[in-house]
Amino acid sequence: MKSGFGLLARGAAAIVTALFLNAQALVPAHAAGVLREATIGEPPPLDVMVTTADVATVIGRHMFETLYAWDSSYTPQPMLADSDRVEDGGKTIIIKLREGVQFHNGKEMTAKDVVASMERWGKFGARGKLLMGSATSVEATGKYEVTLKLSAPNGAWKNLVSDVNGGLAIYPEEIASKATGQPIDQKDYIGTGPYKFKEWRPNRYVELEKFAGYKPRKEKGDGFAGARVANFDSIRFIPVPDVGTRVSGVQAGDYDYAEMISGDLYDGLSKDKSVQVQRTNAPIFGLFFMNSKEGILKDNFKLRRAIQTALDKSQALRVAFGPQDLWKAEGSIVPKGTPWYSTAGIEAYSPHDAKKAKELAKEAGYTGQPIRLLVSTNYQAHYDEAAVFTKQLAEAGINVQMNVVDWATLLKMRGQADQWDIFVTHHSFFPDPILFTFLNASYPGWWDTPEIQKLRTELVNSSDQTARKATWDKIQALIYEQVPVMKVGDAYTYDIASSKLKDLNPNGPAFWNVSTK
Repeated sequence: MKSGFGLLARGAAAIVTALFLNAQALVPAHAAGVLREATIGEPPPLDVMVTTADVATVIGRHMFETLYAWDSSYTPQPMLADSDRVEDGGKTIIIKLREGVQFHNGKEMTAKDVVASMERWGKFGARGKLLMGSATSVEATGKYEVTLKLSAPNGAWKNLVSDVNGGLAIYPEEIASKATGQPIDQKDYIGTGPYKFKEWRPNRYVELEKFAGYKPRKEKGDGFAGARVANFDSIRFIPVPDVGTRVSGVQAGDYDYAEMISGDLYDGLSKDKSVQVQRTNAPIFGLFFMNSKEGILKDNFKLRRAIQTALDKSQALRVAFGPQDLWKAEGSIVPKGTPWYSTAGIEAYSPHDAKKAKELAKEAGYTGQPIRLLVSTNYQAHYDEAAVFTKQLAEAGINVQMNVVDWATLLKMRGQADQWDIFVTHHSFFPDPILFTFLNASYPGWWDTPEIQKLRTELVNSSDQTARKATWDKIQALIYEQVPVMKVGDAYTYDIASSKLKDLNPNGPAFWNVSTK
C-alpha cells in the first residue's frame, strides 16, 4: 500500500514542477519586447502548407508569406507578388514578383523558389490541388516572373494563393523541392515573414524572433495585407488549454493576448478595463464531419439526414456561445451580406424532429449501433455542441458515444478513418467557398461522390461569378442531401488582449503592426 506521505510528496513535486515549467514560459510584461499569446493548446508542426489547423496558422502566418494576402474586406492584395496579368481566357497567369525580398537564411526570393513551392503545394498541400490540379505547367519565365498555365480558367486562383492555412506559403527552393507530404523539419522553418523561428519547447512555448532583414510593403497595413512591421523583439505562443487560465493570465499581466474565450465570460470581460475584447469581424461556424471513407455513415445519406433531423442547433449555439449577439442559427454555409449567401436546402438545417429522425434512421437500417463522435475540450464550444447534440440524438434513439481527446490527438486521429464516425471542428470565414475544407477530397471526411466531383469542377473552372454562384447553390443543396458535414451555425468568437496593446488586427491574431500604448 502506498503511504499518504509518499502521495503528498509526489503531489507537491508535481505542483513545483508545473510552477517551474510555467515560470519558464512566462516573462515579465514586454520584457525585451516579448509579446506573449496564450493559445488553445500545443500546435501540430508549423508546415502551414500541409495543415489547416488554426493553431498552426496563427503562428505560421508570422513566419511564412503568400503571393497575395486578404485585406480587411477579404479582398486579395499583392504581398510577395508585385503585379499579375491573365491571358488566354484565364488559362495563363503571369505573376511578377517583388524584388529584394529576403528569406530568413539571407537568400533573396526569386521565381525558382515560388515554382518549387507551387509544385510541392500542388502535390501535397492541403488546398493545392484546387489550383494546381488543372496546371499544365508552372515555370520561372524570368528571375522575378512566374507563369502558370491551366487547362481551364480558375475563378478562385487569387483567393487560393492569399492565405497560409493549407496554402501556398513560399519556401526556399532547396527546401520545397525536397519536401514531401510529411511536415518539414523545424530547421527548415524558413520563410520571408517579419518574424523567424527561434525555438520550440514542447508544451511550454513556441518562440519567434524579429527578422532584421524584413522589408515591409509600402502600402499601409490593412487586414493581412499591406505593410507588416515587427514592433516586438519576439513573440511567445504559449499553450494554455484551460480557458479560465488564459483569461486570468491576461488579467494578471502574465499574457498579453488570449484566444478563443468562452461566451459565458463575454459580458463580464466587456466591462473589465484591464482587458480589451477582440470580437471577430466575420463569423466562424462549427462543423460536424461525417466519415465518407468507412464505418456506419459511409454512403448512408439517409442515416446522416436522420442525425441532422434530430438536432436543435439554436440550443447548442446558446450553450456554446452564450449571449445572443455572439451567434446566429443560420443554415446558409456562407453568411448574409456576402455574394455567396444561399437558401438552397436550408429547410433541412435544424428541424429538431425526433419522431421523423427515428423513422429515417429505421429506414436507413440503423438498429442502435454506437456512432463514434471525436471531439476535443481545447475548443470548449466544440465540446458543448457535441454534448448537446449527443443528448438530442439519444432522444431520437440514435446512440452516439463521445470520444473526448486533446486537440493535438484529434488532429492525428481524424486522419485515421477507422477511428471515428463523426469529428468536430470549426471553419473560419473564407471569401470563396472553394477554400472550404469539405470541398477538398483529401481532407478528413473524404467527401468525393460523383455528384460533388462534377460540381467542384464547375466551381473551380469558371471565372463567371453568376455561373459560380449558381453552382454553389447546387453544392449547398447537395450538402443537405448527402450531409458530408453539418453546420452548427454562425458564431462571432472573441479573444482578449491586454489594455496596453494597440492596433490589433481585426482579421484575427496577427501581431505585426501591434505595439504598446
